[in-house]
Amino acid sequence: MKSSKGFGYEGKYTKEISFPLGGIGSGCIGLGGNGRLIDFEIFNRPNKSSYNGCTHIAVKAEGEEGVLDARVLNGDLQPSFMGDLPGDHFGGFGFGMSRSTMAGVPHFEEAVFSASFPFAALAFKDSRFPGPVELTAFNPFIPLNDKDSSLPAAFFEVEFFNDTAQELTYTAAFSLENPAKSKNVNLAGSEDGIRFISLETTDNEKSDPAYGNMCVATCCPDASTQNYWYRGQWFDSLGVYWQDFSKPGNMPARDYKASAEHQDTATLSGTVTVAPNNKGSVKFIVSWYYPNCVNYWNAEKCSCEEDCTPETWLNYYASLFGSAKDCALYSFENYTRLYEQSRMFSDALYSSTLPESVLDAVTANIAVLKTPTCLRLSDGSFYAFEGCHCHEGCCEGSCTHVWNYAYALPFLFPALERSMRELDYKYNMNAFGGMTFRLQLPLGRDRGNFRPCADGQFGGIIKVYREWKISGDNEWLKVMWPGVKKNLEYAWSVHNDDKWDPEKTGVLHGRQHHTLDMELFGPNSWLTGFYLAALKAAAEMGRYLGDEQTVSEYMALFNKGKAWIEENCFNGEFFYQKIDLKDKNLLEPYEDALHYWNAESKEIKYQIGEGSAVDQVLAQWHANICGLGEIFDKAKVKKALATIYKHNFKRDMRNHFNPCRLYCLNDERGTIICDWPDKTKKPVIPVPYAEETMHGFEYQAAIHMLQEGMAEQGVELIKAVRDRYDGYRRNPWNEMECGSNYARSMASYAALPTYAGFEFDMPNKTIGFNPIVKGDFKCFWSLGSGWGVFERSGHTVTIKILYGTLHLARLNLPFMKPNNITVNGLQVAYTVENGGIVFEKPMLLKEVCLTIDSMQ
Repeated sequence: MKSSKGFGYEGKYTKEISFPLGGIGSGCIGLGGNGRLIDFEIFNRPNKSSYNGCTHIAVKAEGEEGVLDARVLNGDLQPSFMGDLPGDHFGGFGFGMSRSTMAGVPHFEEAVFSASFPFAALAFKDSRFPGPVELTAFNPFIPLNDKDSSLPAAFFEVEFFNDTAQELTYTAAFSLENPAKSKNVNLAGSEDGIRFISLETTDNEKSDPAYGNMCVATCCPDASTQNYWYRGQWFDSLGVYWQDFSKPGNMPARDYKASAEHQDTATLSGTVTVAPNNKGSVKFIVSWYYPNCVNYWNAEKCSCEEDCTPETWLNYYASLFGSAKDCALYSFENYTRLYEQSRMFSDALYSSTLPESVLDAVTANIAVLKTPTCLRLSDGSFYAFEGCHCHEGCCEGSCTHVWNYAYALPFLFPALERSMRELDYKYNMNAFGGMTFRLQLPLGRDRGNFRPCADGQFGGIIKVYREWKISGDNEWLKVMWPGVKKNLEYAWSVHNDDKWDPEKTGVLHGRQHHTLDMELFGPNSWLTGFYLAALKAAAEMGRYLGDEQTVSEYMALFNKGKAWIEENCFNGEFFYQKIDLKDKNLLEPYEDALHYWNAESKEIKYQIGEGSAVDQVLAQWHANICGLGEIFDKAKVKKALATIYKHNFKRDMRNHFNPCRLYCLNDERGTIICDWPDKTKKPVIPVPYAEETMHGFEYQAAIHMLQEGMAEQGVELIKAVRDRYDGYRRNPWNEMECGSNYARSMASYAALPTYAGFEFDMPNKTIGFNPIVKGDFKCFWSLGSGWGVFERSGHTVTIKILYGTLHLARLNLPFMKPNNITVNGLQVAYTVENGGIVFEKPMLLKEVCLTIDSMQ
């Protein structure tokens, strides 16, 4: 359901919610659907289903007669109540719920969770508590400002509404456990009107990966601290804490010596006096500082016989701050700006008039950037896993073929996306142009010798083109161009052991590794499509740089390959793989390829063959977004998409056989990786994951349908995904594939530029809009130097630049004929050339409104 503050959930639909609060690459804390603070993933690695002791927020109200009520700022815990798995001695399954859930402490009977990324809010009510309470939580998310969007902190505001007839005093108390496993100490302080408690360790060296600290801070003028809960046995600490808090006034001060035997909890309180029918609030910031990263998932082997200390590197935020306290002080000093700019982004994003399920898909998956899927290296470069295991990153190395699908980062933080290209071309590409698809850390270690991945390698070239078009940075393109050429020409290099296209046919014939983790043998539209799009993208870049000989060569290959695939790999309904599965000789030229032979069925394993693959025209999807034009014949593409809708999209999973991972089941609907329509032969052992529904694949197919005039079908496929993430069955902010918070799901962001018909060509200072829906329309847009809102209302178009700048020489609005153009009310001179609006003088627009009125 949708609330006034985005998408809202209550009751059982809060069960699975964990909303990430943290910066890009800095880790996060999860805000649970009932207000719990969970999933403390702040130590440079995932930490699912975790608590940090009894960390929580509590509130109380006092009147003339004393304390009227006190309770934890949580709603009801949702079942099951058997206890967590795996259990241990005297805890977990069979022992009920952990006291860390705070479910055993008085809490609110009503809690409604709503979110408008990056903000989450909980509205609490209880008949015994005087007035409603609202918790708002966020971490700054400001497109193009990657520094302030990477703060290792979570921001909270507790707002009280006094609905009684008397003046009341409200207190909000933030209790935070020191997570240090070694000798630790909690220290209270005050600077520039900010009260804080710093939770530190005294045993670890500053270079130790375990070194770090946390801080809880408030700007409330009437603040008090209790540095330590009572140290005791059994349940003493929580029991004494609740007695302390439930009494009138401030909690008593308590101090102990530093200890390695206790993980002590500290409480910071803020108190406000609120008149009848008025509001008052208390703000908190929780920050963390664990600066030392280490490759714990694939440590570099040392040649010496002694135990070696693994090499560490600093998290990017260590270049900004020296401690968690420093981050908290910076955050409060800049609180108003950080809040307002984040809110401006959120309001602009949610003003987009997309179908509800589509907007939900766009906004929910941006949250991946706030999870431990993502890291920032010491210089700020972006690095990522594919997703998250419970306690480790899942599938290392900014995997090229997975991140191909992720469209949020290049539009929202294009500098970070460009850093991925730079790292790939510097560290992943060998002397012949072959590129490994997993970047190894620490930077500079052996890149490994696993074969290049066809969709990952050619996708990287398409992305260089995209990054150039988004940024307009011609100097960057000049630096990247030699690597792009070498990378592309590896396809026919004599050093390519997989023999992709040695005869320069424009078609991939050889051994083709791909994102489904095996290899295809023989031509197919999916991977050759990437090759064709890369050829066309490289030709466009070469043309801009004046490399005409290269342009002619690449375009000749493109035209030849396009014609061959359309003639030989299209059956009248969809594109298929051209292969004789019975021909064992296809494997002979390749080292270690005979394991693909199924001796029992006398067939090559892990192929698509005659099947309808969800990614069969994926390259055209990329091309449509990036402005590359036609890769495959438009009519054939639309037929292929119609086949995917008819056959790959399953309306009920009860009768669908799936031996793979179960991301969709029972009465849920989903689009599978590959299907074999009637009268086609399914291989005995088909391409891996064929029967699965992987969300990034589903989104690209759906959004491609939107692009090709199949809006109803595209929305249906998107809604089928988001219906599964309803807060009860699955967490709306954690779409899964190979682990949690999976990057490929950020394919959903492409729905935004698709609905807008957004085009961008910043090297030529050109943008355009051509919405795929008729009538009034509004949407958020973002490019390399600025972002804002496009709106079509009646006969008027407005383009607002809300943040940054937009250098504009040409504006394409093919649906209208302009009659008058103004910038903030001042007329602008223009001409209409080739259907586009060309301004008499290129304009550098900053925080202005461009208005275009059309002829009636």
